[in-house]
This record gives sequence, C-alpha cells and structure tokens, in this order.
Amino acid sequence: MKRLRNLGLTLLVFMLILTTAACSSGKTDAKPAAGSGEKYTFKLAHITPTDHMWHKAAEKFKEELDKRSGGRMKVEIYPASQLGTEADMVQQISSGSVDFGFITAAYMSSRAPAFTAWFAPYAFKDLEETNAARDTEVAKKILGTLDSQGIKGLDYVFAGNRVMLFKDKEVKKPEDMKGLAFRVTPSPPLQDFYKSMGASPESLPLPEVYAAIQTGVIDGMDMDLDATITNKYYEVAKYGAVTNHMVWPAVAMMNKAKYDKMSDADKKIIDESIKAAADYSAKTRASQEEEFKKTLSDNGMKVYEIDQKLFEPYIKQFDEKYSSTDPLIKEFMDTFRK
Repeated sequence: MKRLRNLGLTLLVFMLILTTAACSSGKTDAKPAAGSGEKYTFKLAHITPTDHMWHKAAEKFKEELDKRSGGRMKVEIYPASQLGTEADMVQQISSGSVDFGFITAAYMSSRAPAFTAWFAPYAFKDLEETNAARDTEVAKKILGTLDSQGIKGLDYVFAGNRVMLFKDKEVKKPEDMKGLAFRVTPSPPLQDFYKSMGASPESLPLPEVYAAIQTGVIDGMDMDLDATITNKYYEVAKYGAVTNHMVWPAVAMMNKAKYDKMSDADKKIIDESIKAAADYSAKTRASQEEEFKKTLSDNGMKVYEIDQKLFEPYIKQFDEKYSSTDPLIKEFMDTFRK
C-alpha cells in the first residue's frame, strides 16, 4: 500500500511538471480577445487643439479600439494640424501614410460635393436631432461617395453648430454683414452663404485666424463655440452671435485599402469604436451649450442671438441653388426640411 501511495505521488508530481512546461512554452490554444489576432498601430490626424471636442472624440476612439480589440489596436493621435492642412491629411489618408482622420465636412465638400448637404442653413433644431441624422440612409450614401478617392467614410463626429464672431461690430441682421471680410472655411457652400449676405469670405488656415482678426485683416469669422474657447478668440472678437445656423461635422475616415484588407471581425471593431466615439462627442457637446456661452460672457464677449426668421431669404436661396446640383443633396433636403 505504501509503495502504491508513493507511485501515485510520483505520477502527480510528473503531471504537474508537464503542465508547467506546456504553459511556459507559450503554445496554447487561447484565442485573442476579438477579431483576427493581428496587431495594429494606427495614425489618426485632425486640425483641432487637444481640448477641443474632436480631440476628445479621438481619444475616446483610441480607448474603445484598445478595449474592444483586447489591446491589439493602438492609435497615435496627431492633433492641431501637426501633419499639415486638411488637404495634406486627406492626401496622406488616401495614400495610406496616415490611417484615420477627422476631417471637416466643409473641406470635404470641395472634394465630394454631396457633403454640401450638411450645410443647409437651419436644417436641424439642435445637436441631438443632428446626431440622429448620422444613421439615416442618405447620410450613409454621402459617406459612400469617398470610395473612389481611396477613402472609407466611417461616420460623422459633431462639434457645436456654427456661430458668427465679430471683431468690433455688433451685427444684428444678415444685411449688416455687407462688406465685412469674414473668415470662412474654404468650402463652396459656406462661402456662398456668406456671399449671399454681402460679406467677403476669406479662407485662412485655422492657426492664422487669431492674428488675422487681432490685426484687422478680417472683421469676423464663422466658428463653433468649442473652437472659440479653445483658441481664445474671445480675446480678439468682442461680439458673438449664437446663430447655430449650420451643423459642423467632421468626417471620420480611414484608408480604404487598409480597411478592406481587415477581417470582418476587425472591421466591426473599427465601426463600433468610431460609433461609440461619435455618440460620446455629440452627447457631451450638447450638454455644454449654456456653459460655453457663459464662459464667453465671463471673458468679456457680448453673446447674443439673431432671429432665424431674418435668414429665411438666404436659406431659400441656398436650397434652390444646391438642391439641383446633386441628387444626394436634394434627397438630404427632402428628408430633413420639414
């Protein structure tokens, strides 16, 4: 009996040694947390400072990718135009030297005209309504127009709606814009909207805007409250008309060839992560409107509103011009003009 007990103990020790050796060899059948198991280190570029909502959305995307991929997908974020202008970034994404970008729909409208639809003045009541429009069929069709440029349109990431800032003139009606040099993103629909009111649109890179209004090169700018605060434009612009006249999406995009080569499971991780980041951005920003207006007032800017009804002739003019230029723009307007 004693010999049998000793034999049993010897066998038990032997089995433990074999198990330990197998584990230490690293050859296990354990599956990766999700997707194909391939590891990625991506690059993402955008134009805004690190305290702007788009950068926070980029950080949320990074966090979601890491979590959903079990650590296989990492993202290096390049904010504040570190990699050049938006034109530079889009070229880099198309060629594959940069993987992701949050690029303004305003800029993209110069490359893919259907994005003009998002700038129909006063198309949405508020940011919550705007965010819901992301999931509509027409919004997805517009993203699809990027396929031919080597770009996969993934989603839309919203900052606050557009407002009007003025250096030293309190504009109370659209006609007061006549003759003003006004910084506008180099996008045909935005420029046309301001031209229709008699302003002279000026296209300046974002890093040059502060000095331009400070020195009087421009009289004002089309901006969002987020960037007004993060770039401290309240230091050089005395008046802020919170018109919320246009929405302001960034197009979340990826190099199409890289996306297409990924497994379906990894594509799903990308898609779900960007959706989570976009939802986070819109919901967070929607809750900040009153806080941002107070911040600007506290810093010496006169913040006020202009009645939407005063813009109706210019809204009509915009719709008549652009609804006939592209079927997707017309479909967008038919969907949301109610």
